[in-house]
Amino acid sequence: MSTLSYPEVGATRLGPLPDGYHHLHHRTRVGRGRADFEAAGAAVTGWRVHRASGAGVHASAERAEAGGSVRVSLGVGPLRFAAPCRVVWAEYGAERIGFAYGTLPRHPESGEECFVAELADDGTVWFTVMAFSRPAAWYTRLAGPVVPVLQRWYARRLGSTLRRIVNEERGGRG
Repeated sequence: MSTLSYPEVGATRLGPLPDGYHHLHHRTRVGRGRADFEAAGAAVTGWRVHRASGAGVHASAERAEAGGSVRVSLGVGPLRFAAPCRVVWAEYGAERIGFAYGTLPRHPESGEECFVAELADDGTVWFTVMAFSRPAAWYTRLAGPVVPVLQRWYARRLGSTLRRIVNEERGGRG
């Protein structure tokens, strides 16, 4: 098993996020009620939201499970970057479904990112992307402040994509 490239494994599960990294926290309302929550959770843990947002995903399992490997690629044509990761935790609860992956060597960043669907007490379904990361490759160090901007853009894209998926599923439920 490959070694993760950072020591604070699992910090995205309950926090706090560790010092010395760029922090990302993005939350999007994606639906309402148990059925929307279950649709959101399945889309998150089954890699659908990532794929529908334009990422290439090669995972060792059909759904996120702790210890599984995943390679996420982003970009266009020859400017496509592959990012090797390992799922460090997965949760399939009554009000919270999601997972986090951590970076492996040769990932352009070092850190962890989680993707979680939550069913709030009032029935609102929220999708949260939370991460801590810092540059690990020369080109991410060179890109400097552009990387966090791209990470925020991608988190927003995931949220809007998940909202669309949940709405499509709701339409199919009648």
